[in-house]
Amino acid sequence: MHSEKRYTKLVLEDGSVFQGYAFGYNKAVNGEVVFNTGMVGYPESLTDPSYRGQILVLTYPLIGNYGIPDYEKEDNLLKYFESEKIQVQGLIITDYSENYSHWNAKKSLSDWMKEYKIPGMYGIDTRELTKKLRKKGSLLGKILYDNEKIHFEDPNKRNLVAEVSIDKPVVYKKGKKSILLIDCGTKNNIIRAFLKRNFTVIRVPWNYDFLDNKVDGIIISNGPGDPKNCHETIENVKKSMSKNIPILGICLGSQILALAGGAKTYKLKFGHRSHNQPCIEVGTNRCYITSQNHGYAVDADTLPEDWREWFYNNNDETNEGIKHFSKPFFGTQFHPEASPGPDDTEFLFDLFIRSMK
Repeated sequence: MHSEKRYTKLVLEDGSVFQGYAFGYNKAVNGEVVFNTGMVGYPESLTDPSYRGQILVLTYPLIGNYGIPDYEKEDNLLKYFESEKIQVQGLIITDYSENYSHWNAKKSLSDWMKEYKIPGMYGIDTRELTKKLRKKGSLLGKILYDNEKIHFEDPNKRNLVAEVSIDKPVVYKKGKKSILLIDCGTKNNIIRAFLKRNFTVIRVPWNYDFLDNKVDGIIISNGPGDPKNCHETIENVKKSMSKNIPILGICLGSQILALAGGAKTYKLKFGHRSHNQPCIEVGTNRCYITSQNHGYAVDADTLPEDWREWFYNNNDETNEGIKHFSKPFFGTQFHPEASPGPDDTEFLFDLFIRSMK
């Protein structure tokens, strides 16, 4: 049973209103309303920096039933989360489970959200809301409790990457070979993936001038918002291409790599956010099930002649990966590191490592 129900509402920029009940922290917020169709993985999703500025709608009907794990660390990274805090603006679900049960659970989802002052809302028809977002595209919205006076705000007009990136370099010491990770809002599991492969990871801010760093490879991480706002990152990547150091772009990183290479990007109608996106490798009949979280994409038709499309989405045929013809530059729109979701494409990290001399 839910005790002391408090009413709240979601107001969308098209004028529609969804009434529901509050959980988590009671605070009016605004943001871009987006949906995720994944069935599990809410601790990982809520801490994914790519959700910065967004009010997240989870379509799976029951959320909170396995609680939240403890803040255990490994290699100086939180073991069960993708960043140091909750990144979403707010959370909207169909039904919230106050009672949780899991061997690793230490607290409830609601209590965790209160720690970070994140509002939640349950008791609405998320199917109806998702159908609206699919038809009209991602909409600006606000969660209100007492008719607070806050404006609609498009977070994509801000440099969201600057908000979630680190302030100064951090080194995760492991093996003799090193990877330079441009932190545009990186998920922890990208770092874990290379530590596991015995690579030292040098994590630098999004606008860090890394051209004098001697490393074996460069990764441009995932992150939130419009890639065109990352002017310094694009310029630094463009300059580094002349050195022929292997580069791997993941999600937003793939878009930045494309922009540095001379292609264009655009905003998708409602984006891809789930753990079951089918991606086909160009020139094959092989389809991979992938984890995704992005609202922008590379326009494959604008790729220069020395680049080619590597993967495409089997649902809407949008670009899911790019590859240079002769140089070791790769980009994947999906997340090989998963967390949450299937890790079927983690082999791409090994392919990237093999490209290093």
